Amino acid sequence: MNRRLNFKLIFQRLSAAAFCLLLTTSAAVAAGQKKIVAVSRFENKTSWKGQVSLDDGMADQLTDALMQSGQFIVLERQTLSDVTAEQDLASSGRAAASKSAQTGKLTSAQILVKGTVTEFESASAGSGTGVGFGGFNIGNNRQEAHVGLIIRLIDTTTGQVLDSQRVEGKAASGGVKFGMDVAGVDFGTGAFKKTPLGKATQEAIDNAVNIIASKLKGLPFEARAIKVDGDDIYVSGGERTGMAVGDVFMAYSVGQALVDPDTGEQLGAEQKKLGTVKVYEVQEKFAKAKADAAITGLKAGDIVKSQ
Repeated sequence: MNRRLNFKLIFQRLSAAAFCLLLTTSAAVAAGQKKIVAVSRFENKTSWKGQVSLDDGMADQLTDALMQSGQFIVLERQTLSDVTAEQDLASSGRAAASKSAQTGKLTSAQILVKGTVTEFESASAGSGTGVGFGGFNIGNNRQEAHVGLIIRLIDTTTGQVLDSQRVEGKAASGGVKFGMDVAGVDFGTGAFKKTPLGKATQEAIDNAVNIIASKLKGLPFEARAIKVDGDDIYVSGGERTGMAVGDVFMAYSVGQALVDPDTGEQLGAEQKKLGTVKVYEVQEKFAKAKADAAITGLKAGDIVKSQ
């Protein structure tokens, strides 16, 4: 009797260990795949009147920081109008067809990052004595800067705000100061980055990247079916997003977009689970997969998610 109980206990423990290993492996695979994100133009809600373009400048700096982190595939949405203009030129027949951009060939992002600048301040403390000339100054003022941002993460399929976080950056320069007034320095330049306001901005951006990485770490990787050819399912992403042979995804059909009739707000779209697909070939920007069992109704534009 005791022997049977021991075998049963051992079996239960081995099963539990195997289940935990499966969960850990799935999480590791999902964490290794890079989410595709797009950064929208920031909204400036400060009273700043200097030569600093906060809406475009902040978005550019966050886009660059996300790319440099190596954790994401970042799409350019700031110059989207330029991209679509190029596509329109191609479709007009005024450009060589073999070298022109194709209408409707924009890669879709899984997450849209939107930002709001709530604080962008630089103040002086201490003695204001000093000598100034040509925009440069020498003095013993203590310059203190504070930058506040609100970062929102939006699911591009459903339109749902997944998270909203406030991030800050602070910096100060003490003692003898030699430099340029920030009002005379262009945003993002080397001179601006050396100012307290530039350092506070960089700190806020770095904090935003850390928060975005943390919040998206547990989010299932998502890609799109771009073509269905018999048993072969072509999926967006590929090597650049960390896809590998053997990866398994759950396929979902995406229904008609739901729009609030009163406000016109995009409410997302219904999703229906269809079955699992397994990757058997990976190219740089796409992968090929096959369904584990027969799947009906899967079409281009539908979603595949890591499990």
